[in-house]
Amino acid sequence: MKQIDKSATTNIKSGCMRSTRQRSLIIEALRETNAHPTAAWLFAKVKEKCPNISLGTIYRNLNILKETGIIRELKFGKNTARFDGNVEFHHHIFCLDCGKLEDVTCTVNPDLIQSVEAMNGYKIFGHQMEFKGICPDCSEPAKNSSLS
Repeated sequence: MKQIDKSATTNIKSGCMRSTRQRSLIIEALRETNAHPTAAWLFAKVKEKCPNISLGTIYRNLNILKETGIIRELKFGKNTARFDGNVEFHHHIFCLDCGKLEDVTCTVNPDLIQSVEAMNGYKIFGHQMEFKGICPDCSEPAKNSSLS
C-alpha cells in the first residue's frame, strides 16, 4: 500500500486546502494502489463511489494535490502522466513494452552529485532517476520463443 504524505490530511484539516469528497476519494484511491495510476484510471476508480464526478474534476484535483506536494506527477516521454502518492524519496523503473511502472529504492553515489555540481556550477538539492527497460514478465516470452 502506498504512503501518502501525512501532511495531506493535515493540509486539508488545517484549512490550507479545502476538503472535498472528490479530493478525499482521489487520495484514498492513490493510497490503495502501487500501480502509479493515470488520471483515467483514477477517474474510473473514483466514479465507482462518486458516479457524478467528471474527468475534469479529477484533473483539477490532481493538479491541486501535485502543487501542494501531496502527490507527484510522473511523466515518461510521450506517455500519459502517472501519479504517485508516495512523495518519499525514491526512483522509478518503467517497462518499455507493457508500461508497468514500479518504485525503485536505491542510493546514488555522493561522488556523482559532487561531480555534477563541479562540472556545472549548480548546488544540487535533489535528483530523480528513471530507469527504463523490459520487465521480467515481458522478457519471459522472448526467452521462451528463442528456445524453440
